[in-house]
Amino acid sequence: MRFRYLALLLAAAAPGLAQSPSVAPPAVAQAPFTFEKVMVPMRDGAKMETVILRPRDRKGPLPILFQRTPYGVPQAAPLRVPNSWQGLVKDGYIFVFQSMRGRFGSDGKFTLSTAVHPGQPKIVDEATDAYDSIDWLVKNVKPNNGKVGMWGVSYPGFAAAVALVHPHPALKAVSPQAAWIDYWQNDDLHRNGALRLSYVADWVHSLQATKESLDDFPYGTVDTYDFFLKLGPVANLDRDYFKGSLPMATSLFDHPNHDSFYTDQNWQKALGKTTVPTLNVAGFWDQEDPWGSWQIYAKQEENDPDHLNVMVAGPWAHGTWQGRMDMLGNIPLGRDTGIEFREQIEEPFFRYWLHGVGEKPAYEARILQSGSNVWKSYASWPPKTATATSLYLHIDGSLSFDKPAAGEACRSYISDPANPVPFRERPISPTYPRPEWRWWESADQRFVDHRPDVLSYVSAPLDADLTVTGKIAAELMASTSGTDSDFIVKLIDVLPDDYAKFDENAPLGAYPRQLNGYQWPIAMEVRRGKFLTSETDPKPLVPGQVTKWDVPLRDHDHVFQKGHRIMVQIQSSWFPVIDRNPQTFVPNISRAKEADFVKAEQKVCAGSAVVLPVVK
Repeated sequence: MRFRYLALLLAAAAPGLAQSPSVAPPAVAQAPFTFEKVMVPMRDGAKMETVILRPRDRKGPLPILFQRTPYGVPQAAPLRVPNSWQGLVKDGYIFVFQSMRGRFGSDGKFTLSTAVHPGQPKIVDEATDAYDSIDWLVKNVKPNNGKVGMWGVSYPGFAAAVALVHPHPALKAVSPQAAWIDYWQNDDLHRNGALRLSYVADWVHSLQATKESLDDFPYGTVDTYDFFLKLGPVANLDRDYFKGSLPMATSLFDHPNHDSFYTDQNWQKALGKTTVPTLNVAGFWDQEDPWGSWQIYAKQEENDPDHLNVMVAGPWAHGTWQGRMDMLGNIPLGRDTGIEFREQIEEPFFRYWLHGVGEKPAYEARILQSGSNVWKSYASWPPKTATATSLYLHIDGSLSFDKPAAGEACRSYISDPANPVPFRERPISPTYPRPEWRWWESADQRFVDHRPDVLSYVSAPLDADLTVTGKIAAELMASTSGTDSDFIVKLIDVLPDDYAKFDENAPLGAYPRQLNGYQWPIAMEVRRGKFLTSETDPKPLVPGQVTKWDVPLRDHDHVFQKGHRIMVQIQSSWFPVIDRNPQTFVPNISRAKEADFVKAEQKVCAGSAVVLPVVK
C-alpha cells in the first residue's frame, strides 16, 4: 500500500526537488503549474497541509482533481508535466494534494484507522476530512467550475473511496484504485485472517515510526526470511524492535480474530445509494490490495439505479497501470497497457463527469483479459455466461475435469514450521525499496515445485483455449495431524517448453529461456484452519479428520491458451509474507510459544478441486 506514485512521479518530473518540508524549493519560473501551499481547516479546528497546482496556460474555471495521501505532498511544482498526467492536463484541471490527518505538515494524530461514524457529524474521520476539504476547496480555490473529482492508488485510493460515505454535493466523480475495506480479510495486513507478517513490519513501520518521513524497517540483513525465522513468535517483533511504538502493529498482535477492532473499521458497510460516478480499478496481480476495490464495486452495485458504478481490472501489479506497463514481471503484455488504461478509461471518465465532454461509460466492467491481452466489456460482473466447472486433483498428480475414481487415496507431505516454504526466491529482500516485491505474485513458481512439502498437480496440454471469467475458488478435502494448519492454493498457467525461441548466445537465465516452461501463477491464496467454522470464535481442527476447506481465489479473467498446461500447487506455509502457523491450536498465533511449533502431516484427498468459471 505504500505506493508512492505521487512522490515518484513528481520526483521524475522535477529532478532534485526534495520531499522534505524543511527544505525550501528553488524558484521555477517556467514550471507548467503555479504552486501554492495552504492549511485547510477541518470541523474540529485541525488544519491539513494542502498543495494546489494550477496550470499556467488555463485561465477559465476548471474542475478540481483532489488526492489525499499519507505519503507526503509535493514541495514544489514539477518542472514538466508527468507522463501519466499528459491527457488530464490537456483537458484542464486544478490538481490538489493533501497530507492526511497527522501526517507530514497536517495537524492531528495518524492512527491508520478506517472507521467512519455516520450520523455523528461531530466525530472526525477520513470521510469528514474529505467532506470538509472539498467544501473549503470549492469556496476558496478560484476559479473552479464547482466540480471536484477524487482519485488515488492504494492509501490515496482508500481516501478517495471513503469520501463516498457522505459525499459533498460538489463531488462529481471518484476513482478508488487499489483501495481496501477490511484489514482482517484480504488486503494489506491479513489474508483471510492469516497475518501478513513482513508487510506489517515494513508498511506499518513506514507510516507510524515517524510523522514526517517514510522510514524503512532496519532488518540488518539481506534475507528477511532468515530474519523472521530467527525472530520466533511474531509478538517478539513488538517486544524486541517496535517496543510499543507502532500502535497499529500492537493492535494487530492483540487481535487475532475478526472482532470489533476490525469490523468497526469496515467503512464500506456505510455506503448507501450510489450517487457519485465511481471508477473502481484493481490489478489481478496486485501484491498489496487485490480485493477491496472489487468489494466497493459490489457494495455500490446493490443500489445503483443510475448505473454510475463501474469496475476496471487488468494484468497489473499494485498501481502499475499509472506508469509504463508492458511487462507483468517477466510476462510480456505486448504493448503499454498503462497508456491504454489512462487514455481509454481514466481520462474519458473524468472528462465526461467533470467537463461534460464525451460519453458516459457504456460498460459495467472493462477488463484487460490476461492470457489473450484483449480488452473485454461486460454488461455485468461476474458475467452470467460463466459456468462453474470443477478441475479435480488426482492421486497421481494429474489435473482433469474427470471426477476421481471411487476409493482414490490421498497425497501427503510433512509441513515443518522450522523450514517454511518461502513465498519468493531467497534471499528475500525487504518490501521497500527494491523492486522484487512488486512482481512476486507473477514470478515463476518452479523455485518450489519439487520441494517435498509442496504438492504439484498438472494437466495434459490443453487442446483448445480455456477461458475463465469470474470468481475462482478451491475446495480441498484435506486433513492435518495437528490441531491447526494453513493450506495455500496456487492456480498456475504452465507455458509450453517452446514458448520462446532459445537464443544460444544469451547468458544463462536470460528472458527467453525463463519463459519456456514458466509456471505463471494466476491465483494464489491462503486459508487458516482455525477459522474454517468461525472467524470470531476459532476452533481447533480434529487431527486426521478430512475436512472441506473453502479457499476463495478472487475474481479473474484469464485465457489458458491451447498447448499450455494448468497446474495447482498446495503447500502449508508462505513465509514470511504470511506468519507461520504453529500447527498447534493456540488462541493467538502472534503470541505462540516456541514449543507450540510442531511438524504435521498434511493430506490432500479425493474430491479436492479448483472451481473455474468457464466461458465457452
